[in-house]
Amino acid sequence: MNTTTVNTGKFYGFRLPQLNSVWLSNAVRLVALPLAGILAFLLLWSVTAQKIDTSLGKFPGPSAVMEQFDALYSEHQRSREKEHAFYERQEVRNAKRVAEDPSYVPKIRDYTGKETFIDQIFTSLITVMSGFLLAVAIAIPLGIAVGLSKTLNSAVNPIVQIFKPVSPLAWLPLVTMVVSAVYTTPEPMVAKSFLNSMITVTLCCLWPMVINTAVGVAGIDNDLVNVSKVLRLPALRHVQKIVLPASVPMIFTGMRLSLGVAWMVLIAAEMLAQNPGLGKFVWDEFQNGSSDSLARIMAAVLVIGFIGFLLDRGMLALQKLVSWDNSAAQ
Repeated sequence: MNTTTVNTGKFYGFRLPQLNSVWLSNAVRLVALPLAGILAFLLLWSVTAQKIDTSLGKFPGPSAVMEQFDALYSEHQRSREKEHAFYERQEVRNAKRVAEDPSYVPKIRDYTGKETFIDQIFTSLITVMSGFLLAVAIAIPLGIAVGLSKTLNSAVNPIVQIFKPVSPLAWLPLVTMVVSAVYTTPEPMVAKSFLNSMITVTLCCLWPMVINTAVGVAGIDNDLVNVSKVLRLPALRHVQKIVLPASVPMIFTGMRLSLGVAWMVLIAAEMLAQNPGLGKFVWDEFQNGSSDSLARIMAAVLVIGFIGFLLDRGMLALQKLVSWDNSAAQ
């Protein structure tokens, strides 16, 4: 007797997922539980906000914050339209002047309108990445040198231990005064406020990267070091072929820690020094004291947290891409 077996996993060219306990467990862990947590947080936030009265009115709930996200985006769109119209007027005026006087050299003035919320996000991102990359360029070579040399480690370690616990904001007045004294060019390439924030971020990023890099280099397996000695590798070749690959997991651990510190430091520095960025936006809204200020500050808080999360995930993905030890990239 002939029998026919129907594969329910394939139908009209589609392969349906096999519903088993592992797939269901992963779906619950990766989707359902985080979604339940977010919904519980929103519910708690909404209920609690209705019971908090401030001098500026009720504490904003999720719906009020969402309205401000829409308002902030609309403000950004209107600002871009004004900027476009500003440059169009200049082009028309310059074309008219050139038609009247062919020797006239047209000049284009920069748009000086107020930065929008979205502009301040990009300003903060550019500043934090500039400070972070400058710290990487200093800290990783220094950490490798410290890890390779016990003498240098003994000399540098006290300095690192003294400056490591210093609050980032303690650096800001010093950095501001030094930049004002040293950076006195009549045609500056970048604003002093940018340098103040960037150097403050760099100073606070250095120590976790120096320490983790030095620990990673000092902990290289002796067998690898002996192979380098047997092959008589030159110093730079030894660093390139042995030291860097072996210490990559610890270097990236330090970079992840530093990037998180950098983002927190930058927001605080922008608030304190009134430098452009998300920190200044929060402070301006606090000083503004309008009925929408709290909702706007809460919107900024959510954006700051979300960007911090994305920066960490981005660094984690990069660590997994270049590191041989994915167990460290958790």
